[in-house]
Amino acid sequence: MKSRVIDPIMRLDGQKWFSRLKVSLFSCFFLVSGVQAHADAGFNQFLRDFWPSAQSFGIKPDVYNRVFVGMKPDDDTLRLMNKQSEFVKPIWEYLDSAVSDTRVSRGKELLVEYRDVLTAIEARYGVDREAVLAIWGMETNYGSFMGKHNVVQALATLAYAAPRRQEFWRKELLKALYIVQGGHVRFEDMEGSWAGAMGHTQFMPTSWNAYSVDFDGDGRRDIWTTIPDALASTAFYLKKHGWETGKTWGYEVALPSNFNYSLADDETTMTLGEWERRGVGRVNGRGFPRASDRAILVLPAGVNGPKFLMLKNFYVIKRYNNATAYALAVGHLSDRIIGGGALVSDWSRDHLPLKRSEVAELQNALNRKGFNVGSADGRIGPATRKGIRAYQVSRGMVPDGYASVVLLARIRQGS
Repeated sequence: MKSRVIDPIMRLDGQKWFSRLKVSLFSCFFLVSGVQAHADAGFNQFLRDFWPSAQSFGIKPDVYNRVFVGMKPDDDTLRLMNKQSEFVKPIWEYLDSAVSDTRVSRGKELLVEYRDVLTAIEARYGVDREAVLAIWGMETNYGSFMGKHNVVQALATLAYAAPRRQEFWRKELLKALYIVQGGHVRFEDMEGSWAGAMGHTQFMPTSWNAYSVDFDGDGRRDIWTTIPDALASTAFYLKKHGWETGKTWGYEVALPSNFNYSLADDETTMTLGEWERRGVGRVNGRGFPRASDRAILVLPAGVNGPKFLMLKNFYVIKRYNNATAYALAVGHLSDRIIGGGALVSDWSRDHLPLKRSEVAELQNALNRKGFNVGSADGRIGPATRKGIRAYQVSRGMVPDGYASVVLLARIRQGS
């Protein structure tokens, strides 16, 4: 039975009616001023439609209006959002840039310059100072480039136009408005990436809300203009995700000639002592400081590149950015900042990784040959690596699970 529609205003008491009137007046003002300023009618409509969500979240009309009146979609965000690059940067090129001599040298300078701040942060959160510095170096090259996008504008653009993850972008946009309203940073200074990562160490707004700290005690959690706040926030983030004080991220290792590569499956965990009993040792010939530490063997470029035993802190770093290359770069940069040397083993640079279209081709070929890897989505995940290893075993190859141009060439030959 269809219920009768009653004018909702007639059902409001005086206070609710006044509140509704304020919202209506705000919407009308925003509508009039916004249409005059915006060239994109769809974006204009999105901002009007988004206001109830912002209001429910506690955003005040004057803040919403001050931020959005005159705003247009961020053209660069739209361009980068729609850019479908198939290029996969080889890990050695990534590391050459990420852990450059210049970045190492600057990190050493900042280790001295911010000694007192880093000492205090280390004492409070138990996160080693070189790890905090390395993330700062990786994310914004120590604050030299924090992004050229206004975070609210970028997130509003994504919430309006992104073809995927709409709820994610809208949630981040609400958090960004909350930061502005709280006075933690001026709207004009809220710089970040095209995807909304912000400040010296590139927090998303939800991460800022959960993990940023006011380390200098001025009442603001300012990761844009206050370096102690930014570094302490990073340390707090790492602590909350399980950082183990005084322990490294991992060790570069050498493997014996008869090594069982099925153990290098990115999952098998053993103590360093157990790995050592299987012939795995540090490349510098030294022993492991704590044989009881647990580690996973990782071969980022397969059998032809450096090998690593990764400890818990490596996976804590991956909570910041879930890419093996990123976490390896942070770990290696942190070592170099405190005087460590370059990697001992070289990368076999002719074993290039595959482009996304080539990964999809490889996945289709493996599926046809009976090595089920699931859908051919062009992304290398656990199922694809498992299928590669099974194929390699069947052909008498070293089962390192690495998808390279050499492997694809062999499959193309029909073997």
